[in-house]
Amino acid sequence: MAMGVKRAVVLLSGGLDSATCAAIARAEGFEIYALTMLYGQRHAVEIEAARRVAGAVGVADQVLLEIDLRRFGGSALTADIAVPKDRDEAAMTANIPITYVPARNTIFLSYALGWAEVLGTGDIFIGVNALDYSGYPDCRPEFVGAFETMANLATKGAVEGTCPVRIHAPLLHLSKSDIIRRGLELGFDYGITHSCYDPTAEGLACGACDSCRLRLRGFADVGFEDPAPYVPGAKDRP
Repeated sequence: MAMGVKRAVVLLSGGLDSATCAAIARAEGFEIYALTMLYGQRHAVEIEAARRVAGAVGVADQVLLEIDLRRFGGSALTADIAVPKDRDEAAMTANIPITYVPARNTIFLSYALGWAEVLGTGDIFIGVNALDYSGYPDCRPEFVGAFETMANLATKGAVEGTCPVRIHAPLLHLSKSDIIRRGLELGFDYGITHSCYDPTAEGLACGACDSCRLRLRGFADVGFEDPAPYVPGAKDRP
């Protein structure tokens, strides 16, 4: 590694949060190694978005890693289960939603940890958010802290004291509107991102799933129109 170069593995899905996280990592001076997971998700159109984001932030490398969580199912994103639509905030946070993919962030961070160790870095970025997180247990600060503790017991560099692991979660305590404001301050173009859980065959966001509603509400709070493509009328929904 060249002197002064800081490397980081960034989990990059192509969604609003992970894109902002990558932009923040770049602004903090990290050389970005983007890890994008193709895990059998129904909204695989986000993979193309991840490629666009990787190009926009100027990554040093991007790995598209394919695993098949459809073999397990258990989520509306990886099984033939309907994606909830038109839910209000109370309904979104009442219970852990069916769009939760069992152990997804644990799995993703484990792969990121392996690549980071090969790259000789302990810095890993993940765009989890504990405020607008739709009830996912693996988006909480307790989870991030626990994984970091585990990672520092699990890798050669951390055990030898030469490369401690740090899980960066810069969005953890931000609202969706705060995340968007931060990205806009960094000059990021959210038109290249994709967040919808149930897009059309053409890749248009539905505007009605939890992810779309949280995203649209965030842009409304900022007073900025979401530049991503939606089905007709979606941006006008209450």
